Amino acid sequence: MMTLSPETFLTLTQWAGILTIVCAVVAGISFALKWGIRFRLVGTTGFMLVLTTGLFALSLFPIARTSVPGAVRYVVVYDNGANQAVISVPNTITRSELEATLQQAASDLYSLGRGSQNDAKLTIRARTILHPQPGISQPLILGQVQRSLAQRNDPDLKIDIYGDRLRQLPPPIAS
Repeated sequence: MMTLSPETFLTLTQWAGILTIVCAVVAGISFALKWGIRFRLVGTTGFMLVLTTGLFALSLFPIARTSVPGAVRYVVVYDNGANQAVISVPNTITRSELEATLQQAASDLYSLGRGSQNDAKLTIRARTILHPQPGISQPLILGQVQRSLAQRNDPDLKIDIYGDRLRQLPPPIAS
């Protein structure tokens, strides 16, 4: 499997650039010789130019995600696209895993496209579901993180872990 690093995209850009030049030469020859497909070749050359430009842009900015050690898998269950999101975590999560997972979610859910009318912070809440009795489900908010909507690497993440709610989680099952 090929790794999608900036260096890989730069190599693909070089090959796409060569193919774009070849397409342009063939399109030029088709106009000189008045071929019937000359306008299609111009379209192909234009498409190759757009493709080459896109690959070049991907070679400038890495698309790798940050990985926070100790974070567990989570599912985004609500996101208003602006300043609020809710993630679901397993009810076997520990305090350190919850903190790492909130940091991971803050990194993953950051986007320059998020807008906010008044609040310049993104708030992400972590919740789990408890089942106190068969057939009854109870959502439980375990913590939240607030991050800036303006800075990619926010140094002032504000993480709140609700210890009293963590103590309500079922004890781990001994193996």
